[in-house]
Order: sequence, then structure tokens, then C-alpha cells
Amino acid sequence: MDEVTGAQLIAESLKAQKVEYMFGIVGVPVIEVAMAAQAAGIKYVGMRNEQAACYAASAIGYLTGRPGACLVVSGPGLIHALGGMANANMNCWPVVVIGGSADRNQETAGAFQEFPQVETCRLYSKFSARPSSLEAIPSVIEKAVRTSMYGRPGACYVDIAGDMVNAKVDRIVSCCPSPPVSLAHHGAITEAISVLKAAKRPLVIIGKGAAYGRAETALREFVEKSGLPFLPTPMGKGVLPDDHPNCVAAARSRALLQADVVLLLGARLNWILHFGLPPRFDPDVKIIQVDLCAEEIGNNVKPAVALLGDINSIVTQLLGGVRNDGWKYPSDTEWWNTLKDKIAANAKISKALALQSTMPMNYYTVFHHVSQLLPHDCIIVSEGANTMDIGRTMLNNYLPRHRLDAGTFGTMGVGLGFAIAAAAVERSENKNQRIVCVEGDSAFGFSGMEVETMCRYNLPVVIIVVNNNGIYSGVDPETWKEMAKMGDLTSIAPPVTLLPEARYDEVMTAFGGRGFLVRTVEELRSALQLSLSDWERPSLLNVLIDPSSDRKQCPWLNPNVKTSVHLQVCRPYGHVRGLNCPNP
Repeated sequence: MDEVTGAQLIAESLKAQKVEYMFGIVGVPVIEVAMAAQAAGIKYVGMRNEQAACYAASAIGYLTGRPGACLVVSGPGLIHALGGMANANMNCWPVVVIGGSADRNQETAGAFQEFPQVETCRLYSKFSARPSSLEAIPSVIEKAVRTSMYGRPGACYVDIAGDMVNAKVDRIVSCCPSPPVSLAHHGAITEAISVLKAAKRPLVIIGKGAAYGRAETALREFVEKSGLPFLPTPMGKGVLPDDHPNCVAAARSRALLQADVVLLLGARLNWILHFGLPPRFDPDVKIIQVDLCAEEIGNNVKPAVALLGDINSIVTQLLGGVRNDGWKYPSDTEWWNTLKDKIAANAKISKALALQSTMPMNYYTVFHHVSQLLPHDCIIVSEGANTMDIGRTMLNNYLPRHRLDAGTFGTMGVGLGFAIAAAAVERSENKNQRIVCVEGDSAFGFSGMEVETMCRYNLPVVIIVVNNNGIYSGVDPETWKEMAKMGDLTSIAPPVTLLPEARYDEVMTAFGGRGFLVRTVEELRSALQLSLSDWERPSLLNVLIDPSSDRKQCPWLNPNVKTSVHLQVCRPYGHVRGLNCPNP
């Protein structure tokens, strides 16, 4: 064994655990750690905000199955990363955060940026520790990586005292094994198949846990052998292609409401699935719950059958049971006819909105034309309110783990970090895939400076900012001018409004990327085609739409809740109408 610095030992320990990517912002005391990571063969991406860096590192964990590393400085740097750690925990994505901290001999003395980092991170992570010595660094990092992946994946934190970074120690590293795989009990599999066979209106719900568990091959064969309709959750899209004949995403509400048996694969009965409760679900629905976390079983709804274990392995078990008795749900049932009729009716409504020729464009027009041009193998990153929700229904995914969005925590600001992570993987693996980041104008603002990161590394990212001048809805330039004449905008401008027609495209241009201001369908198609063909630099399309453009319906509208500017607010989704809205 030969001597290495603490920084080298950290880097080599991460590399030994097969951590291939690091995102962060350097400063005292972690500059040497980033340099050592590069020397060890870890790809380092310098970001502009620690929160975005942690979002990117966690997305690496989802995309590759191995955690990314997030490197931050002490105090404020670590605090900025807490949002990313919380988001990773809620999404069940593995990530390891490495934070610099005060020298050991200065602890409690009021050192520079001193903060109780280990204690703080325990609220946001599965594991939080500070190595007691240089010799302990490899074992602590090994445990952090292992804990981030084993069981329900999540965030882990390792605190590094500043005086450890340049101190020297003998090299000692080892690698943890892959997470163990567990199967469901054979009797439970038999019971689950029996419940499915007795169902009149069965439904399979595919969650992002199935995507993370790499269950796509077995799941496709299971769906096609069984003939069951399936509904993907937002990040379950693409595990099976959105254009698969058994996909009933376009009839989501009807499918959830009327299903009498639901096979829940790696999805949680949380707010995204309305807690599995009425009025969105049948009160007598039977749930077959498949999850790798025992504590999740029975959360909100007691399952008829619980299948605890690895999603891919359990789907393979279910597939074996279906094969053995040759059972298949008939394709000519009343349930299938009901779902197909609803899919056709919703498609008709969306198509009518998409083909409107009014100016400015609406969401449906924009997404209709974008969907026609996107490559089938592109990774779609999406965030925003209406932008994400409407985009989910109109922008199809055909491959697993090719959609990243606000996720379980509903976090805005994740988009650019996720896109950078996806682009870093694409660049490393040379997959020849484009990364398309579809942003609301409000969501883009959370981490807009990361376009400089994209330009600095020449990442193949196309950003589409769907700009309606506000949060949920905005105002047009003329209305803004009229409000400005009335006095102080801090007292007059609705809290949901942003600067009308802000030139986000010029932000990208300022750093050497391509920026396009888009007002028409022709400009949209031309700019997107050019951006998709340009691999030399990232692009941003600033697509101006009608500030009052909305989703096709808003059943939660509550006219009794109003703001001082007479905006009607929809609860619980925060939808807003008013001002220049044609239907106030």
C-alpha cells in the first residue's frame, strides 16, 4: 500500500464503488476532491447551484442504477443541496452527497461556515456520517453507496473535515456488492393471479419503481400474455411504449374510477394516485400491491394481496403463472370497450384544441407539433404546472427511463439539472440521443443559469420554454402596461404573473448556445428541426403562448376563492383564471 491524500482516498473510494459521475460547485475545502475525482476517472460536471447539482446527481442514480455523487462546500453549500437530497428521498433515487466541513480542531469554535451538517442531513437522507479518521473514509463511503441503493433507494451524506482533505494515509478500498434480489412467496403469487382472473375490470398501474427496477422486458411479455390494460404513472411512461395497444393513459380518470382490481407495480398510493381512495377510485377496489419496501405495503389502502420484493423478479413470477395456465383477459369485454370509447373521445377534444389556428398559440398546438418532430428515443425532461401536465398526455415516451419530471415531491427547478445528468450519460455512452427539456417559464427560472453549464460542456440539450408569462397563467404585454400605469406593481401585479414575453432565448445566446424566439407554428417547427440537428451546442426555444391558455377542463374550479385582483383559484391544484382570461 502506498500513501495518498484524503482527497485521493475519497475519489478512489467513490470510483471503487462504481460511482462514475460527480456534480458540484467547488470551493474551500473540496477543490482538491474534485480534482482527484477527475484524476481517478470520475466525470466531473461543475454546476452553478448546489441544488441543481444534487438534482443532477440523483437523476444519474435513476438512469444508471448507481448513485451519482454531489460535491458541495460547507455551510451554505450543503444547505443548498438539501432540497436535492429531499427530492431524491421522495423519488427513491440513490445519490451520495459529499460535503466539506470545518477542520476537526476548530469544531464548535465558530469556524468558517461551521454548521451541524451531519445532524441536519439525517432529516433528508437514509444515512449521514462523518468518518472518524482518514482510515475510515473508504468504509463510510462504501456504506453510503450501499445504503443509497439497498432497499428503497435514497440520499446518503458523507461529511469530510477540511483538515482530512490534504492529510496522507495508506490506500485501502473495496467495493460493495449489487443490491440483493428478493422474490414474493409462491402462495402470494398464486393468490394474485386468482384475483386477476376473477376481475371484471382489471388495470395494471406501472410506476417509476418498475422503471428503476429494469422490469420492462418481463412486464411487456406479462401484459401481452395476460391481455390486461395498463396505465403508467408520469415517470412510469415508456416502461412500455405509450403507443402500445394496451395503454389506457388517455382514459386515466375512467380507468382509475371503474377498475375493480388494480395490480400496482412499483407505484405508491400517494397524492399522484389520489391515495387509492374514493371519489377517484371505486370504494371496493382490490389492490394487488407490488413493492420492495415492506413499510409501503398497506399505506392508505389495505391490499387484497401483498407481493414484497424486487419488481422485475415478481413480474417474472406473475408471468410464469400466466404462462402455466394459459389465461388471458378477453379483448372484447365491456371494460375494454368503455376504455377505448373514452380514449377516442379525449383524443377528439385534444385534437380540436391542437389544430386551433388562433394566435398566440395554446399548449395543445405547441405540443401537437413538438410531438411530431421529437425522435422516439429522445429523453424528455418536463416541469411546470400546465406545461408538465398537458405535455405528459401529448408527448409520448417509447423507452424506459426516458421521462424525468417533477416527480413525487412535485419539485420545480429540477428540469435543467435532470437534463444535464441525462446529457452527461448520453455523452459518456454515445447513445446518439437528444435530451429535450420542456419547461414552463416559471420552472425555467429556478435554475436558468444552468444553461451556462450546458454551453460550457457542449451538451446535446434542447430546451423548450412554453412561455405564458406567469405561474399557471399570466397577462399579456398590454395588460401589463396598463397595470404599470396604475401605480406600484408590487401592490397591483397578481402574484402569479411574470414579466410578459421575457427573452429567455437571449439567455442561451449570451453563453454561445442557439436561442429562438417563437410565436408561430412555422417558427416552432423550423427552430425545433434545426435544434435537433445541431449537436455542437445546446438550444433554447422561447415559445410564446396565450397567457390564458389552459388545460381542456378544470373540474376543481372554486369560484368562491378569489384574490384581490379577482383571480379565481382552483383548489387543490392552484389553477388560476382571471384578468385577460376569456372565461373568467
